[in-house]
Amino acid sequence: MSNYNIGLIQVHIAVLLFGAAGLFGEWLEMPSSVIVFGRVFFGALALLAILGVRRERVLLRQASHYRGMMVTGVVLAVHWVTFFQSIQVGGVAIGLISYATFPMFVIFLDPLFTRNRIQRRDVVVAVVTIVGAVLVVPAFDLANDVTRGFAWGLVSSATFALLSILNKISVADYSGLVVALYQDAVAMVVLIPALFLAEYTLTVQNVALLVLLGVVFTAIAHSLFIQGLREVRAQTASIIASLESVYGIVFAFVFLGERPVLRTLLGGAIILAAAAYSSIRKNA
Repeated sequence: MSNYNIGLIQVHIAVLLFGAAGLFGEWLEMPSSVIVFGRVFFGALALLAILGVRRERVLLRQASHYRGMMVTGVVLAVHWVTFFQSIQVGGVAIGLISYATFPMFVIFLDPLFTRNRIQRRDVVVAVVTIVGAVLVVPAFDLANDVTRGFAWGLVSSATFALLSILNKISVADYSGLVVALYQDAVAMVVLIPALFLAEYTLTVQNVALLVLLGVVFTAIAHSLFIQGLREVRAQTASIIASLESVYGIVFAFVFLGERPVLRTLLGGAIILAAAAYSSIRKNA
């Protein structure tokens, strides 16, 4: 098998794992902040082990880089907490579809940090994404679980877009695994108060699920994705990454019995199409 095919398989497996991670929001009957703490705690331990095996340098070269990691780690914590909150309130499909709107936020946030200007095609992508969002949301009423779940998902999407931009600016000089390690570690520290403020029951099953989420669906998935990018073009990887929501919805149907209504599927398809187009154009 060629190196390209191996890389392609690695990227597909990674995106498949990323898509399945949303299931833990339903399986774990714990506050989203505690779920994310467990995810980043075990994820950081696994990443540290992987970096040790690879003998990759972990220390950063400049003090300013540590500040950058701290900022992005806080943003990551907010992103994942709101992501799991979206799933717990609105369901897996709503959480993943709302998360897929992040290219729209990148369009409007990027000019605030770079010299890039908003182009006409970007506005079209944003409008199409909004149309898809309107179809997904059944009523603009926060008393509705789907609407509230989608709202949490939009916060998750916006913070992921911000994280992507900040990563390019402040931590672009390091491998994805080193960045992930520091960001997970910072997120873990930020979320320590949740262990004492939130109400939850810690069982053997919960701990086992958190270990699985942190090691397999975070650290290993990230490692596979980074490794696959060595052989696969960024454009191809972006198209595959657009399948994350599709995989997640299929997993939710198979393992949770969640059956999205036609309106949700139609709106989700529009949002995913806009996201895929944005990724393809950006990497063309």
